Amino acid sequence: MNAITALAVKPAPAPSHSHGVAHGAAHGVDAALLAKYDGLRVPRYTSYPTAPHFTPEVNGEVYGGWLEAIDPARSGSLYLHVPFCQKMCWYCGCHTKIVARYAPIAEYLGHMRREIAMVADRIPGRLAVRHIHFGGGTPTMMAPDDFEAMIALLRTRFDVAADAELAVEIDPRALTAEMAAALGRAGVNRASLGVQDFDGTVQEAINRVQPRAVTEQALAWLKEAGIASVNLDLMYGLPHQSVESVTRSAEIALEMAPDRLSVFGYAHVPWMKTHQKKIDESVLADSLGRWEQFAAIGDTLAAAGYSAIGLDHFARPGDELAVQQEEGRLGRNFQGYTTDDAEVLLGFGSSSIGALPQGYVQNAVPFDHYAAAVEEGRLPTGKGIALTRDDTVRRDLIMRLMCDLSVDTAAIARAHGLAESAFDAELEGMADLVADGVAVVEGRRVHVPESARPLMRIVAARFDTHLSKGAGRHSRAV
Repeated sequence: MNAITALAVKPAPAPSHSHGVAHGAAHGVDAALLAKYDGLRVPRYTSYPTAPHFTPEVNGEVYGGWLEAIDPARSGSLYLHVPFCQKMCWYCGCHTKIVARYAPIAEYLGHMRREIAMVADRIPGRLAVRHIHFGGGTPTMMAPDDFEAMIALLRTRFDVAADAELAVEIDPRALTAEMAAALGRAGVNRASLGVQDFDGTVQEAINRVQPRAVTEQALAWLKEAGIASVNLDLMYGLPHQSVESVTRSAEIALEMAPDRLSVFGYAHVPWMKTHQKKIDESVLADSLGRWEQFAAIGDTLAAAGYSAIGLDHFARPGDELAVQQEEGRLGRNFQGYTTDDAEVLLGFGSSSIGALPQGYVQNAVPFDHYAAAVEEGRLPTGKGIALTRDDTVRRDLIMRLMCDLSVDTAAIARAHGLAESAFDAELEGMADLVADGVAVVEGRRVHVPESARPLMRIVAARFDTHLSKGAGRHSRAV
């Protein structure tokens, strides 16, 4: 049984809808092909091996040893997870908690500051940092003073470059003028705003009512604060969405002139995220409907001059993300497609994930487990995985495929001191994908055609030796 057929398959919700669009070919992919892969679940490959394969064997003691072995001159990146929101969005797949008071946030930030100190103390020197990313949850629920103090702490404990990218994820509904000003003073130079959809019916169905004016006000405050680089997040596959509605949302987003857009497919996993049970499955599009929605958004953005980046990002020509893709230097990590090429990614906060040359680590997910470890002076690592040589080679191969839609397996093998034929068995095993038009194999290069861009994870999964071990459940391939 190969890696693909070994994956768990879950029937798609019924009845299915394409919201008025005839079931036929959509951008070169027909309904029969999409139906063939409907229900197939594969990783998003923001890492390799992926998080479901992490184990408790990599604990705080192991992580501490990895930190002590870091060369501080290596390029570093920091991720801080702030897992709080004012209201639960029913589509959400993140680790977050709804709070009505600031006290839990203040307490959590205290734990995070102690964790930062513990990690920095284990590194033999001040790590050179060029990227800092605040994610959530809603990082801007932090008090302005607390946010500025956190940035000051990071600059004290790490060698943060003067031109480092400081990015923050923002829920426009929770942003204030005071917080926007604090972000500017702290040196934030990139903001990622969650929008998802501008249609009121869709917003009601996902419990995220966000009038256009709210997003425009947030953008105005950020501009006043000197934060000019902006990313907007859109989604497809949400309840009640149609080709017409997502096209209109994309058009509205373009009127706001973002540098980049992220276009994510809704992953309906109510067995993992119980609040998703509040979403009516009968008004979710089927695989072809999802494809048509994604294609409509992509066409709208392409017509406005934006370049498609990897699986689900779009950028203005000349944007560093587009430049790096053209040059074959585009990266991908837990925040998605990125210009961050750091050799060391340190994650802080509950559930955050870090990546070091030796492997991956993830902090404890339950808040109380995370807090207890920090209070006891222990690194709050909950699980992780040590990389084998085979993992490192396959990670490079999969990441290039996910970033470039093409990879020369012989070149990857040579770069790691392996025979050029190292992946011939995987290439020969792609006959079914080649026949379906999902992959093109030429010699030892595999390429995902533009018509199959949203199916690239299926191709990447053929190189994943961990899937046959059966750990975890993943998002839909379509």
